[in-house]
Amino acid sequence: MKRFLSQLGWPIGVFVVVMVAWHLATKVFEIPAYILPDPLRVLGAGLEKRANLFSAVRISAAEAGLGFVASVVGGVLVAFVLAQSVVIRRCMFPYTILLQTVPILAVAPLILMWFGSGLRSIILIVFIICLFPIIANTTQGLISVDRNLLDLFRMGNASRAQTLSKLRFPHAIPNFFVGLRISSGLSVIGAFTGEMFASSSAVGEGGLGYSIIYANSQLQTDYLFALVIACAALGSCFFFTVVFFEWLFLHHWHASAMRPDPE
Repeated sequence: MKRFLSQLGWPIGVFVVVMVAWHLATKVFEIPAYILPDPLRVLGAGLEKRANLFSAVRISAAEAGLGFVASVVGGVLVAFVLAQSVVIRRCMFPYTILLQTVPILAVAPLILMWFGSGLRSIILIVFIICLFPIIANTTQGLISVDRNLLDLFRMGNASRAQTLSKLRFPHAIPNFFVGLRISSGLSVIGAFTGEMFASSSAVGEGGLGYSIIYANSQLQTDYLFALVIACAALGSCFFFTVVFFEWLFLHHWHASAMRPDPE
């Protein structure tokens, strides 16, 4: 606990310094509030509209979370298929790269046209954005097993399913969590992108993305900053949740999650 608190003190200190510098900059340079509001104004706007803010966070968290979970399930299944054969990887992996190279802003209008405005379309956009890192990292872990271990399993007459479940997948867990860390942050971006195209009535209320667009159109800069901070906090919550589970699963046996020696 002492180690954790000592490490936590550094980012808290940086945050305090940034807030003080932000406050002084608005006062010294007399920056208009509609361009750069004072941190206290941002806090006040967030507290004043806390009901709307919490509602927007809840909606975006649900969208990002459902899309992220769907991408984890789909990405692992695709990685299992790709890991079975070099021929399959040569035929199919280039098409998975399209998920990363095609701009989601070009695909989102088509998704909304095919599936309509609503929660389903937003989750699908999150799913597409988060899918590739999980496929790429999990596949790399599955195919990077020591050949001597594979030969040992063959000598024991292990089936493909046994080799996959008892050797390949445990070996791929560190790579799998790397993909989860990348996709956890992308999930919030995906929810924001989906809300750019879906109206607020599509999901009952507006999420963070819709609320940011609305606050910007109304020149509510202080509330806009509060929404941006909420987006950052939501993405951080997703990321550190994945980091916690990575530590929980790996810190006893894998070097990637072991604590480094104190400097």
